[in-house]
Amino acid sequence: MDRLYAPWRFEYVTEEKIEGCVFCHIHKNVDKDEKLGVLFRDKNCYVVMNKYPYSPGHMMIIPNFHTDKIEDLDEQTWIDMSIRVRQATKMLKEVLNAQGVNIGMNLSKAAGAGIAEHVHYHVLPRWLGDTNFISSIGNTRVYPVDFDKIFLNLKEEASKYFV
Repeated sequence: MDRLYAPWRFEYVTEEKIEGCVFCHIHKNVDKDEKLGVLFRDKNCYVVMNKYPYSPGHMMIIPNFHTDKIEDLDEQTWIDMSIRVRQATKMLKEVLNAQGVNIGMNLSKAAGAGIAEHVHYHVLPRWLGDTNFISSIGNTRVYPVDFDKIFLNLKEEASKYFV
C-alpha cells in the first residue's frame, strides 16, 4: 500500500470549524487577520489568501457585504473590488514573478463556486509549466512552497500594492 503524508493538513482537520459563511467570519474577525490569511482590508472589501489554493499565492477579493449576486453590490464596492484585483495582479507579477494571472468569479454552485453564498474574485498566479503530469494523471496538486511562507512574504509587501 502506498502512503502519502501531509502533516501540514493536521491543523486543518483538528481546528475548530467555522459556523455559517466563512467569508463573513473573516470579515468580522479583524483581530485574527494573520491566522485567517488576510493581506489587506478597506471599508468595502478585503484581500485574503485562499487556504486551499489552485496554485501558491492564490488570492481572493471579497466584499464585506454578504450576497451571492454581484448585482446586489453597490457601485463603490464593485469599483473597490476591481481596483484590488488590479493591485493583486501587479503584486503577484512583481513579488512572486508570476508569468501570468487568472482572474475570475464563479457565481453559483452551477458555475463551480466552492462558496456560492458570498461572491468573490479569484486572482491566481500562473507560471509556464506549472501544470504537470501529477495533476493530470494523479489528481494531486504539488505546491513548491509552504502556504505560511508565501503569506508572510505577500503580507510584508501588501502595503506597497494595496493603497
